[in-house]
Amino acid sequence: MNIPFFTSILIRIILALLGIAFYTLIERKFLGYFHLRKGPNKVGIIGLPQPFADAIKLFVKEQAKPTPSNQTPFLFAPTIGLILALIM
Repeated sequence: MNIPFFTSILIRIILALLGIAFYTLIERKFLGYFHLRKGPNKVGIIGLPQPFADAIKLFVKEQAKPTPSNQTPFLFAPTIGLILALIM
């Protein structure tokens, strides 16, 4: 296996996800200024940890699982969708 190749891909994916997280932070700041309010500054110093707080909230959120359905595809479908979107 080519370990440096996979490491490079993993680093690129992590950097892309961080870039998107902080892009949404900047977008929220601008929208806050457009509406004449402060924006996301409730978490930490000037709102920098806000994207991480949003990600943790999404992963910890309770999901409603339909009881008569197959649980495995129901739980792994969002993960597979994220992986496919990142590969493209």
